[in-house]
Amino acid sequence: MNEASLTGEPGRGDMTNEELIASYPYAYHMAESGTWESIRRHGLLSTIALLDLFEITGIERHRIAARHRPESVTITHPVFGKAVIRDQKPMRDSALLKCLDNGITPADWYRTLNQRVFFWVSEERLNRLLEARAYRNKQHCILTLETAELLRRHSERVTLCPINSGSTIYKPQPRGYTTFQSIENYPFNEWKARRGSRDAVVELVVDHSVRDIADFVQKVEERHGSTVVSNIFTKHQQ
Repeated sequence: MNEASLTGEPGRGDMTNEELIASYPYAYHMAESGTWESIRRHGLLSTIALLDLFEITGIERHRIAARHRPESVTITHPVFGKAVIRDQKPMRDSALLKCLDNGITPADWYRTLNQRVFFWVSEERLNRLLEARAYRNKQHCILTLETAELLRRHSERVTLCPINSGSTIYKPQPRGYTTFQSIENYPFNEWKARRGSRDAVVELVVDHSVRDIADFVQKVEERHGSTVVSNIFTKHQQ
């Protein structure tokens, strides 16, 4: 049985919110350095939500939302100023063509990813990305949240993913629209049996945006690699 067959089907789930919280008490988001003030004002936005806010349409919107981004893209707006949409360095169209479900194109997959906000549920995986060759020489803004509060506010828009959905490095795992499963449909015990509980869930995903993230984020840091450069915000200081 390959790993794609374990991405989940409706009715096969065996996970509850309580089990998700117990297994992964914190969720982590990696943002562009210097973006906390914008996130605080507007919320944590998916690429699609950010394009909507900045009123980006036409060819530029298609280029950003439906094509591979080898580098970060800066967009501007007369009212909202400047925003940076992060690169997709770990993906390649050629690799996606080999691992996507039949009928799904790379453009479809980019659109799927761009309408979601992604969190790691393991700080180890976060640090692994921060230390990766493409990112280790840059500073990044890291948000830490309590999973319980994120679910209390947004559980109806949360899905879980068993792979790094934005990477095709090394051995790209099969993926498709069912790769993202609701908590109640996620086959947690199957993944736990294969990988152990620590890696049974890789990504926690929220559809479109987390507008109220400033109300409950626990910690905001600037990190260079996995080293904390500065503490921007800690909740208990409020």
